[in-house]
Amino acid sequence: MAFKPLHDRVLVRRVESDEKTAGGLIIPDSAKEKPAEGVVVACGAGARDEDGDRIKMDVAEGDKILFGKWSGTEVTIDGEELLIMKESDILGIITDGAAAKAA
Repeated sequence: MAFKPLHDRVLVRRVESDEKTAGGLIIPDSAKEKPAEGVVVACGAGARDEDGDRIKMDVAEGDKILFGKWSGTEVTIDGEELLIMKESDILGIITDGAAAKAA
């Protein structure tokens, strides 16, 4: 993929949600909400402060993140639907320990 976000923006691929509930009920497509989890595909170089120095990004490529329901702008790149959002729209990074604890 030949796309690099600018400044403090990130390119995110949504993580698909489960087809079933914990009780085993199948969720129809019409009732599904778009997932608020994703994986960072690409990061910009970071914003600049008043002195012109780069502010390091807190996320990196490959990080699994949680973001707001209405965050980002949907784009299609190479036939794949992705999101471009500012780093400030990201609520947090999901670590392996948190994912194992949630399961």
